Amino acid sequence: MKLSQFNFNLPPELLAMYPSDERDEARLMIVHRDTGKIEHKLFKELLNYFDDGDAMVLNNTKVFPARLFGRKEKTGAKIEVFLLRELNSELRLWDVMVDPARKIRVGNKLFFGEDNMLVAEVIDNTTSRGRTIRFLYDGNNDEFKDALKQLGEMPLPKYIKREAEALDRERYQTIYAKHEGAVAAPTAGLHFSRELLKRLELKGVNFAELTLHVGLGTFREIEVEDLSKHKMDAEYFKIDQHAADIVNKTIDAKKRICSVGTTTMRCIESAVSAEHYLKPAEGWTKLFIHPPYNYRIANCMVTNFHRPKSSLLIMIAAFMGYDLTMEAYRLAIKEKYKFYSYGDAMLIL
Repeated sequence: MKLSQFNFNLPPELLAMYPSDERDEARLMIVHRDTGKIEHKLFKELLNYFDDGDAMVLNNTKVFPARLFGRKEKTGAKIEVFLLRELNSELRLWDVMVDPARKIRVGNKLFFGEDNMLVAEVIDNTTSRGRTIRFLYDGNNDEFKDALKQLGEMPLPKYIKREAEALDRERYQTIYAKHEGAVAAPTAGLHFSRELLKRLELKGVNFAELTLHVGLGTFREIEVEDLSKHKMDAEYFKIDQHAADIVNKTIDAKKRICSVGTTTMRCIESAVSAEHYLKPAEGWTKLFIHPPYNYRIANCMVTNFHRPKSSLLIMIAAFMGYDLTMEAYRLAIKEKYKFYSYGDAMLIL
């Protein structure tokens, strides 16, 4: 399939700038793959579609406040540094993106916070906007991480045209987030409230947790018309034996296995055995799923509404079928569902 087949006109007013008042009261579109039937519900009504012995697979990555604002030495020019990945904790080396990139060169020093709480030196260029920087800090690693958290803002997507607010520290994070390392939230999981998770648990639904640290590569523009030529950035993931056991018992019982989000789906599809079971694994995945693709573990999924020509939309089409996906998106626009990270959700059965 071609990239241009996944284009559509998305009215800007449908981009969600804030989350719903309550996590589980976002809207929920239910799409039945076998019949093409589409229903309109609230997210908390997801409870009615799962039963005893079903399993939900959750990505428990935790977003860290990755956006720093500072000043360039000598000129005092304002700069933005987006922390992507820690390369070496002892040397405090980080891969980052910088803006405006043209003003930030190797050898420059960057200052953050009042009284220059943090200072960093640019030591390498990685891409047009990418740099490797070294933080110059005398305290221990815990103190350094505390300083980063104190100075950093939650990395809201650029399309949200507002400053990060106090509410974003809570709402741009799933309630089951545990392992810090993501620079973007696994957004399908943002809709789960503690009450809804408890009600699912009481109904007999099992939960398997894994970790995939969402990077900016998930959201990078696809620049090739031939989808087979697109290369994803690598993202770290880990699946332990306990999670694999829960999923594999559900496979044997022929019950529902629901992937909560596209990041979760990429993770489990990166660790499938020859017998089509989930296996424990740890490493880096560059898996880009596009039609045609045979999903081997999950038989339903929860996802948000994604932007045109995105790798996430393309991945959904591989699961739901191209025609039904585009029909559901046309209906979502007609019914004024909210799109993107803080938007509404879809359950694909």
